[in-house]
Amino acid sequence: MATERRTVDESYWIATTPRTGYPPPSTDLTADVAVIGGGIAGLCTSWELIRAGLDVVVLEADRIAAGVTGYTTAKLTAAHGLVYAQLEAKHGASSARLYALSQQDALDRTTALCAELNIDADLEHAPAYTYTQDPQHIDEIRDEAEAARRAGLDASFVTDTELPFEVAGAVRVSGQLQFHPRKFLLALAEKVVAAGGRIYERTRVTELHDGSRCRLSVEGDITVEARDAVVATHYPVFDRTLLFTRLKPRRELVIAAPVRPEDAPAGMYITPDDGVRSMRSAPYEEGRRLLIVTGESFEPGAGKVRERFARLDAWAGERMPGFAEADTAYRWAAQDNDSSDHLPYVGHAHPGTQHVFVATGFGGWGMSNGMMAGRLLAAQIAGGPRPAWTDLYDPRRLPSTRDAGQLVRFQAAVAKHFVGDRLRTSHVDSVNDISPSSGAVVRLQGKRWAVYRDEMGHASALSARCTHLGCLVQFNDAEQVWECPCHGSRFATDGSVLHGPATRPLESREVPGAKD
Repeated sequence: MATERRTVDESYWIATTPRTGYPPPSTDLTADVAVIGGGIAGLCTSWELIRAGLDVVVLEADRIAAGVTGYTTAKLTAAHGLVYAQLEAKHGASSARLYALSQQDALDRTTALCAELNIDADLEHAPAYTYTQDPQHIDEIRDEAEAARRAGLDASFVTDTELPFEVAGAVRVSGQLQFHPRKFLLALAEKVVAAGGRIYERTRVTELHDGSRCRLSVEGDITVEARDAVVATHYPVFDRTLLFTRLKPRRELVIAAPVRPEDAPAGMYITPDDGVRSMRSAPYEEGRRLLIVTGESFEPGAGKVRERFARLDAWAGERMPGFAEADTAYRWAAQDNDSSDHLPYVGHAHPGTQHVFVATGFGGWGMSNGMMAGRLLAAQIAGGPRPAWTDLYDPRRLPSTRDAGQLVRFQAAVAKHFVGDRLRTSHVDSVNDISPSSGAVVRLQGKRWAVYRDEMGHASALSARCTHLGCLVQFNDAEQVWECPCHGSRFATDGSVLHGPATRPLESREVPGAKD
C-alpha cells in the first residue's frame, strides 16, 4: 500500500460540492406542509408537494443533504441484495412485485427529474449485481434471480462478471442507476425555492403537536403551524407510533480512491460474503474513476471503528487493482435503519393521525426509497391517485407473527445496552487513563460520565445518558463522536446533537481531578 496516501476523512459527495447557507427562521411560520428533514426523502417530498400546488417549508436541523444522504454510497437501484426471495417468503409474491414496481418507479422519476429540470448529477446507467464467491451460497443467488425476475425486474443468473476475481454466481439486474446525490439534491433545493418553497437550515424542531393543524416548536422560540407535517429525519424524532421498537440502526463504513478507468467496475456490486461488501465507481477528475467500497456493518457505539476501516481497506486492496496504490483516499460512514419486516415505513405516522406522516426504515437503500417516499407522501397529502404500493409501506401495518422473532431480537439488543452497560463498573478506571484524541465512559461521583480528551490533552465531560431514552453513549474513535447503541443518536464531543432521534444535547459536566 502506498505510504504517502492522502486520506480525506469526509464524504466525497460533500467534499466536492459547495456548502449551503439557507438561514434559520426569524419569525413564526405558517404553511400547508412542514417537512422536517432536508435529506433525499424530505427534499423529494417537498418538490412533489410544491408541484401539486402546496405551500411548503423545509426545516433542517443542520445543513440539507449533509446528514445521512450526504454519506450514502449513492446507488439508485431496485436490486437490494437478496430482498426479493425474502419478500416472497415473508409477504408473498404480490408484495415482492409491488416492491419492485415502486423501486423502479423511483429510478424512472429520478431520470425524468434530471432531464426536466436540467440537473447534472453525474447520472449513469449501470447493471447491478449481487454475487457470491462461495459455491455453498449458489442456491440463494439462483433463488434471488428467479424471485427478482418474477417480481418484474430484468434479472438473470450469471457466472461471469467484469470483476478481477472469479465469482461462483451472481444476480444481474440491468437498467439501474448511480449518481452524485449532493449535486442532485442541491439543484433540486434551488428548484424548490424558485417555485416558492422555503428552506430553513440550523432549524431543529424539538416538539410536534398533532391536531386539526400541526404546531411545531423550533429552537430559538419559533413556532411553525401547518396543516400537515412530514417527519423525514431518517429516524423518527417524534415517535408516538413506537416505531423505535421496530427499527434497528446500523452503520457501514465507506472507503473510496481514484483508480484507472480499466481498474474500475462499470456495474454496481454487492455480496453477502465477508459480512456484506459492495463496490461501484463514479466519475473522477483527470480521466480517472473513483472506486467506492462499502462494508463492516456495525451497530452505533460498537467501537473499534479504526480497525474496521483497516479491514475494509485491506479487503479492497487485495481484490481491486490500483486501489492500494491510489494517491488519495476518502473515508466516511453511512447510517440507516432496518425494519423488522424488511419494508420501509412511509405514510401516516400512527392510527390516530390524519396530518402527521413519516418516512423511515430504508434498510440501507435510501436513495431509491427516499425518492419513492417523496412520490408516495405527496400523493397522500395532496390528494392525488394513490400508488399501488401505498399499503405495502403503511407504518400502521401490524407486525406479522413471522416478524415476532425479529422484534424480540431488536428489543433484546436495546435491553442489553440499557441494562447491561450500567452493570459494568466502568469503561476505564479514571479520567487520567484516557489518551489524547480519545473518549470513554467513566464512573465519577456515582454517575456515568462521557469524557473526551482533545489532542492537547484537555478533558471535557458530558452526561453519558442519551437524551432520547437514556441509554449510555459510547465513543467512536475514528469519527470522534459519541453514539447511542440503542437507537442511533450521535453527539459531538461538545454534546451537541449530530443525529437523531435525540433532539437535546448531552448535559455538560465539570471534570474533577483531571490532569491535563
